[in-house]
Amino acid sequence: MNNSNIDYSKKVVEMKKITKKFGDFVANENIDLTVHKGEVHALLGENGAGKSTLMNILYGLYHPTDGEIYINNELVKVDNPNIAISKGIGMVHQHFMLVQPFTVAQNIVLGIEPTKVGGTIDMKKAIDDVKELSDRYGLYVDPMSKVEDITVGMQQRVEILKALYRGAEILILDEPTAVLTPQEIQELIQIIRNLTKEGKSVIIITHKLKEIKAVADNCTIIRRGKYIDTVKVCETSEDDLAAMMVGREVSFKVDKAEASPKETVLEIQNLLAKDNRKIDVINNLSLEVRAGEILGVAGIDGNGQSELVEVLTGLRKAESGSIKVNGKEVINKTPIEIFKTGIKNIPEDRQKRGLVLDFSVSENMILQNYKNEKFSKNGILNHDAISEHAKTIVERFDIRPTDYTVQARALSGGNQQKIIIGREVDNIETSKNRENEPQVLIATQPTRGLDVGAIEFVHKALIKQRDEGNAVLLVSLELDEVMNVSDRIAVIYEGEIVGIVDAKDADENTLGFMMAGGKKDEQ
Repeated sequence: MNNSNIDYSKKVVEMKKITKKFGDFVANENIDLTVHKGEVHALLGENGAGKSTLMNILYGLYHPTDGEIYINNELVKVDNPNIAISKGIGMVHQHFMLVQPFTVAQNIVLGIEPTKVGGTIDMKKAIDDVKELSDRYGLYVDPMSKVEDITVGMQQRVEILKALYRGAEILILDEPTAVLTPQEIQELIQIIRNLTKEGKSVIIITHKLKEIKAVADNCTIIRRGKYIDTVKVCETSEDDLAAMMVGREVSFKVDKAEASPKETVLEIQNLLAKDNRKIDVINNLSLEVRAGEILGVAGIDGNGQSELVEVLTGLRKAESGSIKVNGKEVINKTPIEIFKTGIKNIPEDRQKRGLVLDFSVSENMILQNYKNEKFSKNGILNHDAISEHAKTIVERFDIRPTDYTVQARALSGGNQQKIIIGREVDNIETSKNRENEPQVLIATQPTRGLDVGAIEFVHKALIKQRDEGNAVLLVSLELDEVMNVSDRIAVIYEGEIVGIVDAKDADENTLGFMMAGGKKDEQ
């Protein structure tokens, strides 16, 4: 990106030799970062590399063990977020911090509400201020909507407006595209450009190389807590960025042999289900997934993918239809009953559905199996066995940090995802050995928020499950991922499967036409 808005004579942020230790663990070691006025600066690194830690230091959530911070050439001690905000720094966290029942306007002005004479809140002025701010930056929102009723992309806009309302000149975006649809990503890129035109500076924490190339001017790479380099994005290839981030060459191509599908393992017939508003969302859907294949589900977000997975895993009741696993009917059974019949699940939302964040890593490894005689007896947990089990999975799936006694919430998003993937793969292997039947692995957005090295790892793990004779149902909004990893692709539109194509014959135009509701044979 060629950004003429940068003023290289004005350094708005300088972080010098920043070190942060948590006990014996060194999260950041002697890291330097410089950001200029009007610049989009990417902070690139693997999951757990220390990116968010560094930005939490800049925002005052953590205190550095060593090092100095300069804001607009002034040495500052950022002891808490209030000081950061007073210095013109705003931060939009990966997991939004909004009050769900409040309106958009109430969230944006929360804590610094405009008041009338007498001290009562002037909501009319608040709404007018929000409208003026959203128009100015192209962040169009409805001030009167409740946050719980708007999309994730809109919630992100509210977070950005919240920071701008508080006078942010330097905006930190932590994994801003992790939960956005492709269209919302393009809208965010335009929003960032609008911000830099106004002289704002933006720091993006990410590991999505395409988006760095699309929007960033400069990029600082850190690996395992250490500074690697700062490069001009326009002069650096995606391959070079990936190699600097991971420390080795990364393959963007998914290498897999031709599938050898066998018997049908998961059979869905004439499925009907409603959403939370009691509106039909799954409409007479039928689908089969066979042993030894990966069936990808492609579709624009909101076409019933999430509800389909919820029905398959026992989290949502179906109105009618049939779901069979290895010939056994499982429709409307409980989640634990479905788990025992052979469906294993990498959920869409790792924090809400995949983990108990206040449990340790080792405890999260046995969430479905804690009653297993290997891990407990007469209701008393065998902590030695649980620890040994966790140690094996942590080493096998390269989960960082390797301390399996820490709470799951202490890990980065990518490493939280690895906990779930490691657990579910282990569950498949254990179940298959016991039952000697193919298992079904449902993987919903399995690489959301992961770096390229971890994505490569996850794709290999899915293909390995396929090659070992299990059935894999991949549900992803990443069209490249669906096309590269799947053997067959089913396109969902308004709760129906509008067509199924062989992945080797698929292209973006065909799939895009079907995702918009077109039938395969109509093109």
